Amino acid sequence: MSSKRFKKLPGKTRDLQAETIDKLIPVLKQNCTTKFDESLDLSLQINNKQKKSEINIRTVINLPGGTSKKVSVGVVCEENKINEAKDAGAETVGGDDLIEEIKSGNINFEKLICTPGMMTKLSKLGKVLGPKGLMPNPKLGSVTNDIKKAIIDAKSGQVEIRNDKDGNIGLSIGNKSFSDDKLIMNYNAIIDALEKEKSNNTIKGDLIKQAFVTSTMGVSYKVKLGKSI
Repeated sequence: MSSKRFKKLPGKTRDLQAETIDKLIPVLKQNCTTKFDESLDLSLQINNKQKKSEINIRTVINLPGGTSKKVSVGVVCEENKINEAKDAGAETVGGDDLIEEIKSGNINFEKLICTPGMMTKLSKLGKVLGPKGLMPNPKLGSVTNDIKKAIIDAKSGQVEIRNDKDGNIGLSIGNKSFSDDKLIMNYNAIIDALEKEKSNNTIKGDLIKQAFVTSTMGVSYKVKLGKSI
């Protein structure tokens, strides 16, 4: 049964004509009628079923408008880098001792960074870290000797773009409290990243089939694809 608040929201919005993100953001904010700071979420479906292969997108980008989420970072590194990691803001830092904690299931972080020299040991924990999406990856910048940069990136608006087996991608462009400009910047950064992924893969036709945007407790609208100014 729908709540009184939800019943007051516009109906059948998915039947409306697609609009650019800059026109939809004010509408989405108007629909944010809860007491908390709702997230504005983008849902994309990509053309991942190709004749010769299946396209899997996995990359990270730094959202220029930032995010509202505070990320807890763990770092597996050599002893001489422990202080550097702690000074950069990592909440959980260690070497062999941290690997043993992870092995036992004691995971107190949302993002894990590892130096290349420790990856041989950490890679043995694929069954523990893999299902949680926590295994560090050189392509995503989480296997690096530049610990400080990786930690700062993880905490300052870095998000992962990854499609599921059905070609769906879901991520937030920010919260209601964000300025329209910041939300548009984040959206544009996501579109740019996906266009780059398209050029890196052999994709026939458009990469993105369709896109919708909604607030946490609101209703969804079709997005007219393309960057907004």
